[in-house]
Amino acid sequence: MTLDSQLRQHPVACAYAVLSLFLLINATVNASSVWTDLQRAAVTDTARWEPFLWEYSSALSTLLWCPLLFWWFTRYPLRLAQFGRQLLSHLAASLMYALLHIITMIVLRQPIYHLAGGHYGFEPLTADFVYEYRKDAWAYVFFMCCFYIARFIHSRLTGEAHTLDQAENTIPANLTEDRQAAPNFYLVKKLDKEFLLATTDIEWLEANGNYVNLHSQGRIYPLRATLSATILQLAPIGFCRIHRSVAVNVNKVVSVQYQSSGDGEVHLQSAAKISLSRRYKEDFKRYWQAG
Repeated sequence: MTLDSQLRQHPVACAYAVLSLFLLINATVNASSVWTDLQRAAVTDTARWEPFLWEYSSALSTLLWCPLLFWWFTRYPLRLAQFGRQLLSHLAASLMYALLHIITMIVLRQPIYHLAGGHYGFEPLTADFVYEYRKDAWAYVFFMCCFYIARFIHSRLTGEAHTLDQAENTIPANLTEDRQAAPNFYLVKKLDKEFLLATTDIEWLEANGNYVNLHSQGRIYPLRATLSATILQLAPIGFCRIHRSVAVNVNKVVSVQYQSSGDGEVHLQSAAKISLSRRYKEDFKRYWQAG
């Protein structure tokens, strides 16, 4: 399997692998630098392993809480409007991230110090916290920038979808402004190339912040739209919501496996399996049987 196909099929796993490698290298370099600085001091009672414990515990704590950060960046994306409100929300989020990061570091460090016969102390709401928050606030901004840059690059590599204004897709007079006719194709822009994605080739839809991911033949094409608006537009040609954040093309469904809880699992022609919420089960069954 090529690197390109790995990135297309497992973008999140690849992203965390790169992040883990970056944090490991960064922690090793920082720990080595701290130990070198301590060696230059005339007197130091710091053991050689301590800087490495500090940096590696910080890196592990960061890795543990990054999924929460990325969820936050996806759930509440940056916008030009309401700048003050966004600034306050990100300030609050950075404080929460700093608290979680610090608490996790302390939990990781204290048992090691105890085994070594020492004690690791941290004074909350003092200069220790200000020092840590300063670093965590910068890390918060850094990860936010990396998140949007990575998403932009990923959308260009995989191809970003756009609707087409074609003559056959003009809005009929009996449809409201919100319910436009389903497009036959989406225009996908990938680097310096453009190609058409047939709507009938789309297998399922997935909400992702300000985007809807169009899944087709193992590839994902982000479309800037809401899931509700996209379903409203594509419902006449066989798309049905099966989860709060997922809709499926019923023409691509092979079978459905129900669970005792009332939820289920939808099996598609491509061998993909997606969750069916019991909230949407009856609507899906009627829609699928009608199709």
